[in-house]
Amino acid sequence: MEEPGFWDNPERSTKLVREAKHLKDEVDTFRELEQEYEDIQTMIQMGYEENDASLIPEIQEMLDHFSETLEKMRMKLLLSGEYDGYDAILRLNAGAGGTESCDWCSMLYRMYCRWAEKKGFKVEVLDYLDGDEAGIKSVTIQISGENAYGYLRSEHGVHRLVRISPFNAAGKRQTSFVSCDVMPDIKEDIDIEINPDDIRIDTYRSSGAGGQHINKTSSAIRITHIPTGIVVQCQNERSQHSNKDTAMKMLTAKLFMMKEEENKAKLAGIRGEVTDNGWGSQIRNYVLQPYTMVKDARTGFECSNAQAVLDGGIDGFISAYLKWINTKEETE
Repeated sequence: MEEPGFWDNPERSTKLVREAKHLKDEVDTFRELEQEYEDIQTMIQMGYEENDASLIPEIQEMLDHFSETLEKMRMKLLLSGEYDGYDAILRLNAGAGGTESCDWCSMLYRMYCRWAEKKGFKVEVLDYLDGDEAGIKSVTIQISGENAYGYLRSEHGVHRLVRISPFNAAGKRQTSFVSCDVMPDIKEDIDIEINPDDIRIDTYRSSGAGGQHINKTSSAIRITHIPTGIVVQCQNERSQHSNKDTAMKMLTAKLFMMKEEENKAKLAGIRGEVTDNGWGSQIRNYVLQPYTMVKDARTGFECSNAQAVLDGGIDGFISAYLKWINTKEETE
């Protein structure tokens, strides 16, 4: 930073300062863990020497904190993807199941908002479409925070819910599906050319739940990329121009990620995992009746406390996915 000319390029210097701060924070955390480890050893030794069982609860508390911090560090080490450090744009689409799936979509929307809140991340609604009778047909949100995309790429795919229907008087068990599409919010210039003849731009009136999510204006933008069928929407700004800019950035990012993944496995990965929004394509199952269980179909990780998961407790699934995908990539 003392180097002559360091601040001549504000964008580059800001990026380097941010990276330096991140590295310093990592080193500080590691040193704190080293100190905690030594403190725990000292406490255990004291307990043995003085035969003092009253130290056990304090030692357990120290161990729990040490384990939690260590797991967070381990997760960060697994975030090695090129775009893991970026903010995330997450889109939920209700699938097979009608009103049931729209309600399921609203439950997942709440789950991701709660997760982001616990992380201290910022959530901004870019597009929101109410269900015909209840819930949400589709919603697009931007989640901003350190490694947001790195964490949330684990959520990319179809999520399946099994429960007793609250919309069925007969109380029958119902299965619902929602697809989750996640992409990084790439702010740098991307080498992707979009032919104006390949896109169709439509304007429409914004819609949302009582106006609390977005501004209800007639400036909403929908862009369809005709060759690929990709559709992006934005309605969070009052200005049609701003919504168009945001939607074009989303489209450019999607096309860029698609181009990269085509070289690997025909859209498998960042976008290709979202296929059919129905039976047999789910990445995770959420069972609320007759028992409660959330199980990931890829990693096998499961949690019997379904309500805790729906309240935003998805870190266990994220951690299991990161370990699974890193092991998978190493063996390929």
